[in-house]
Amino acid sequence: MTTATATTGALPERGDHPRAQDTGDRPDAPGYALSHLDALESEAVHIFREVAGEFERPVILFSGGKDSIVMLHLALKAFAPAPVPFALLHVDTGHNFPEVLDYRDRTVARHGLRLHVASVQDYIDRGELRERPDGTRNPLQTVPLTEAIRTLRFDAVFGGGRRDEEKARAKERVFSLRDEFSQWDPRRQRPELWQLYNGRHSPGEHVRVFPLSNWTELDVWQYIAREQIELPEIYFAHEREVFARNGMWLTAGDWGGPKDGERVEKRQVRYRTVGDMSCTGAVDSDAATLDAVIAEISVSRLTERGATRADDKLSEAAMEDRKREGYF
Repeated sequence: MTTATATTGALPERGDHPRAQDTGDRPDAPGYALSHLDALESEAVHIFREVAGEFERPVILFSGGKDSIVMLHLALKAFAPAPVPFALLHVDTGHNFPEVLDYRDRTVARHGLRLHVASVQDYIDRGELRERPDGTRNPLQTVPLTEAIRTLRFDAVFGGGRRDEEKARAKERVFSLRDEFSQWDPRRQRPELWQLYNGRHSPGEHVRVFPLSNWTELDVWQYIAREQIELPEIYFAHEREVFARNGMWLTAGDWGGPKDGERVEKRQVRYRTVGDMSCTGAVDSDAATLDAVIAEISVSRLTERGATRADDKLSEAAMEDRKREGYF
């Protein structure tokens, strides 16, 4: 596991609200009408501040994906003009998209953040994990994640999970208690009435925190557009060499490539979610702008994980099984 500290940077500039031209761009301005995005933002900021007040060593999971990018943006706003009082943690499978890793490193440098990297490859090199026959490393992230939490003594871990992504995630509370083995028991979920969050935990336990629980994929994209948040380019339509497998367009890389009978072709695609290259598929799309992506998502009837993540299709309860073992 490696740790990097970068130089300081500035808070990203906030984009103008679409409705702000006549009423001013501050929530306290006369005539300002709060939108659902304002309510979601306010809730997330409240959660970040609650964690800062209740826990000693929180950390933000940051992969360079859109949900973790929005989560970091909210953390920056929650504590501005002070710096974010949390480090970042990335579980690197070794098969991540280069564009996303480049974005991750630029973001860390821009904002002067501390980044911890837990490497799946290190565990494979030491013989503590073995490569899977299918080449995917997403299921191998659990051990590096849980060991990083234990050795670095994190007592609260922010994740970008949303309830609309997958059935198991819909069961989560905002504060999700994990035992001393990082395991999740849905029977130990606590009530969360009136935005009151219970962070109590015993030594060795920790809490997973999900500030985006009540957001949808469409909310995330609308917020990105409103705040003018920069994203990795692979989220927008571009020409890419891909091959078809299990109903998805995959990109060849260090993890492997097409097998006999799988033909490589150039297609106009984009990614709705990013993760391990071996199990993250692209979708055919000509959505090259934020407005076009929002229009595309508005009519979609498939979640981004259900449509483009092979690791979630291993079984009906694949995500829930991994959550019980300590994954998000």
